[in-house]
Amino acid sequence: MTWVSLALVAFGVADLVRSPAGRMPLGSAPLAGVLTLVLLSVVTGVHGVADVVALVVVAVALVGWTETSRRTQADGRRAWLPLGLFAALVVALLAFSGFASEPSGPLSEWLRWADLPWAADVSVSRVLLLAGLVVFNLATGNIIVRLVLLAIGALRPDQVVAAQSATSDPQPADRLKGGRLLGPMERLVILGLGLAGEYGAASIVIAAKGLLRFPEIQAAARTSPPPTSTRVGIDDMTEYFLVGSFVSWLVALGSLALAR
Repeated sequence: MTWVSLALVAFGVADLVRSPAGRMPLGSAPLAGVLTLVLLSVVTGVHGVADVVALVVVAVALVGWTETSRRTQADGRRAWLPLGLFAALVVALLAFSGFASEPSGPLSEWLRWADLPWAADVSVSRVLLLAGLVVFNLATGNIIVRLVLLAIGALRPDQVVAAQSATSDPQPADRLKGGRLLGPMERLVILGLGLAGEYGAASIVIAAKGLLRFPEIQAAARTSPPPTSTRVGIDDMTEYFLVGSFVSWLVALGSLALAR
């Protein structure tokens, strides 16, 4: 799991650096991710021949991920490309994980020196994996959810939103406020409760979200303009909420499966 852990941290840092408003330079996100990858390989002592090859693959995939996901969020097309790239990378790293070096290095020495209570019986590889999962759920999880919503048409691309006038009908993401903040918090709570063995409490968190959002969804459905076609289907707001929530939960449960 060493390579997967390093990849998760690098992807998470790169996605945290991204700015929705475009205030950061275009290449800052992949650069931050690659630098994080190099720094972690040094402090964990993961720099064997097989490790270097794997980390180069991760760096290339990271650059591809940031660029393809940025374009998809802009124009709404080819959402399968960044999602497929990320999935293929994780599968490949897991398939060849037996060649990875055991992490130690300066990070291991620091953990022994710091004598942290939670790190007394935890290996460096475990610390690295948990750090990767936390950063991944904070940032990359949001982008995965957004890509899936774009793929099914439940979210409008950035270019479309920018071209619309102020009088245009708001999309579901504008009506259900706080999704970008609540999503990471929700995933981290589910991950933390799952690691603690409190699966019942994690299910309560999932149920509570639906109960808290239900009045907003109902109110939005009453105030929505009439449909422009006779197609029978799920309400846009409901589709956005259900698909976004289920993808977010799957990301959290997938992270929990890796951590267990």
